[in-house]
Amino acid sequence: MAKASGVEEALLAAGRPDGGLSAREEVAKQLRLAGPMVAGALLQNVIQMISVMYVGHLGELPLAGASMANSFATVTGLSLLLGMSSALDTLCGQAFGARQHRLLGIYMQRAMFLLTVVSVPLAAVWFYTGEILLLFGQAPDIAAEAGAYARWMIPALFAYGLLQCLVRFLQTQNIVVPVMAAAGAAAACHLVVCWALVFGLGMGSRGAALSNAVSYWINVAALAAYVGVSSACRETWTGFSAEAFRDALGFFRLAIPSALMVCLEMWSFELIVLLSGLLPNPELETSVLSISLNTAAFVWMIPFGLGSAISTRVSNELGAGRPQAARLAVRVVVFLAVSEGLAMGLILVCVRYVWGHAYSNVPEVVAYVAKMMLVIAVSNFFDGIQCVLSGVARGCGWQKIGACINLGAYYVAGIPCAYLIAFVLRVGGMGLWLGIICGLLVQLLLLMVVTLCTNWDNEATKAKDRVYGSSSPADFET
Repeated sequence: MAKASGVEEALLAAGRPDGGLSAREEVAKQLRLAGPMVAGALLQNVIQMISVMYVGHLGELPLAGASMANSFATVTGLSLLLGMSSALDTLCGQAFGARQHRLLGIYMQRAMFLLTVVSVPLAAVWFYTGEILLLFGQAPDIAAEAGAYARWMIPALFAYGLLQCLVRFLQTQNIVVPVMAAAGAAAACHLVVCWALVFGLGMGSRGAALSNAVSYWINVAALAAYVGVSSACRETWTGFSAEAFRDALGFFRLAIPSALMVCLEMWSFELIVLLSGLLPNPELETSVLSISLNTAAFVWMIPFGLGSAISTRVSNELGAGRPQAARLAVRVVVFLAVSEGLAMGLILVCVRYVWGHAYSNVPEVVAYVAKMMLVIAVSNFFDGIQCVLSGVARGCGWQKIGACINLGAYYVAGIPCAYLIAFVLRVGGMGLWLGIICGLLVQLLLLMVVTLCTNWDNEATKAKDRVYGSSSPADFET
C-alpha cells in the first residue's frame, strides 16, 4: 500500500498541465474509459465463441470446419478491417480534441464507405475459402466444411467494418458505455438467434455462421440508432455529407499502416500455431498452444482496453493543443499497464495447476498447460506495456512507424527465434512461445525508444495540421 502511495505521489509531482488533468484525475479518466472498452471488446468477441460452441454439439467435423473458417476469416478479413478502422483513432480523436466536431461524422462516413469497398474483394476470398484451404493441403472434408461456413459468414464481413467505425467514432468522444451496452445486447440476442438457426430451423453449422452476421448487424443498428438520436452526438453527427467521398488517399495513408500494425502481430501468432503442427507429438503441442493462445487472448483484453483509452486521451489532448497533458497521460497508462501486468501475472501463476482442467481431462495436457502458464504470465506483462504504447502510436498518428516496428519485431526477430528455440534447440511448443516473447521484447523496446524521444510540442502541431489540412474549409467550426 505504501508502495502504491509512493507511485501516486510521484505521478502527482508531475503537476497539472495547463488545461489538462491532474495525475489522479488522469488515472480515473483512463479507468472510466478502459473498463467499458474491455467489456465491450469481450462481448463482441464472444459472438464467434458462442457460434463455435453450438457447432461443437453437431460433431467433430462441423467443429473442425467452423474453427478453421473462423481462423481463416480473422486472418484474411476481420483483422484487416479492424486495423483499417484504427485510423479513426487518430483522425476522430484529434478532431474532437480540436473541437472540430463535424469532422468526426465526415471521417466516420468516409471510413464506412471505404471499408465497405474493401470488403467486396475480401468477400470473394471468403467465397473460395474451401478451394484455398485445399491448395494449402487441408483435408478435403474439413476444407469443404470450412468453405461452406465461411460463405455463410460473408454478410458478417460487411457488418464488422461498419461496427468498428461506429465504435471508434463514439470511443474518441469518450462515449463508451453505449458501446458496451450495445455489445451486450447483441451477445444476448446471439444466444437466441444462434440456437434458432442451428437447431430451430435445422441449418446446422451454416446457421451458426449466419447468426454471426445477424448479431453483428444488430450491434450496428443499435449503435447507429444511438448516434442518430443521442444528444451526445448532436454536434459530431450532422447527417450524410458528400464530403465523405473525397480524400480517400488521405484515409488510406493512415488506414493501411494501421492495418499492418494489427495484422503483422496477429498473423505471427497464427504462424506459430501452424509451426506447432510440425513438432513431435503435434496433437499435444497444437492442443496446448491453442489453449495458451485462447488464454492469452482473454487476458489481453485488459491492456487492449487501456490501449484504446490512451489512444483516445493522447489524440484528444494533442488535438486540443495540450502536449504536456498528452505526455502525462502516457506516463499514467504505462504505470497502469505495469500494475495490471504484475497483478494478472500473479493470478495466472496461482491458477496454473487448475486452468488446464477447464479444457481437458488428460493429465499430460493439464501438466503442459501449467508450465505454459508461467510463460504466458511473462508474455502478458510485456504484451500489456507494448499494447498501451501501440495505443499511444495510434493516438499520435505513428502508424507507419508502428508497422515497421511490428514487421521487424515479429518477422526479423520473433518468428526466427521461435523456430530456433523450438526446432534447433528442441524446446518444443514452449520454445515457439519464447520466440514470440523475444519479438514482444524487441517491439516493446523500439516503441519505448520512439515514445521517450517524442517531442510532444511537435506532435501537437502535427495534430493541428492534420485536422485543418484534411478537409475543405467549409467543414471547420469556429
